Amino acid sequence: MSRRMIVLLIAVAILAIGLSLRSRFWYPIKNEMAAGGVVVALGDSLTYGTGAQLGEDWPSVVSRRCSCTIINKGVPGDTTADAYARLEADVLALNPNMVIVGLGGNDILQQHPREQMFKNLRQVVDEVQKSGAMVVILGLNGFPLGGNLTSGYSDLAKQTGSVYVPNILGGIFTDSRLKSDQFHPNAAGYELMAEKIYGEIESYL
Repeated sequence: MSRRMIVLLIAVAILAIGLSLRSRFWYPIKNEMAAGGVVVALGDSLTYGTGAQLGEDWPSVVSRRCSCTIINKGVPGDTTADAYARLEADVLALNPNMVIVGLGGNDILQQHPREQMFKNLRQVVDEVQKSGAMVVILGLNGFPLGGNLTSGYSDLAKQTGSVYVPNILGGIFTDSRLKSDQFHPNAAGYELMAEKIYGEIESYL
């Protein structure tokens, strides 16, 4: 084997290692090298930060950890359909390179069909990815009336090539010290959410 070939193989190996360290997912992440100016958090009251003071919501906490700007576009009460309706004005118009999508809780509480909820989420993800941005999907599980939602969120992430943060409310609903009311975290709860989210997106920021 020639010296040139050895050098080439070493370079390929180093590149492969770098890519594996960047992504913890076995499937390819779409638009993972996206260029753009901002990160947008699209969601409902769990993104807005209901139950905590200004600056204690998870987008603010993650922003401080990564020393980057995350624009909070959480609207309390929003369903997946509501969020899709404002997607262009609130998200795409900002030309983001990453969009963190945390939706579904209000669909479940309002007893909307689960199939329609995930169809709406798929539309949100598709439109964001068409714009060239990378998508991060926040999964809910154990949400009141929701049952097991894990497979729906994880399947959507795999099918669309999105980063997946599973069970963002895990350990919060069962601990009154982390909650402000029946459905929303307090500042400590949002800190825990931020820790989970940051752990999955750090290498992409």
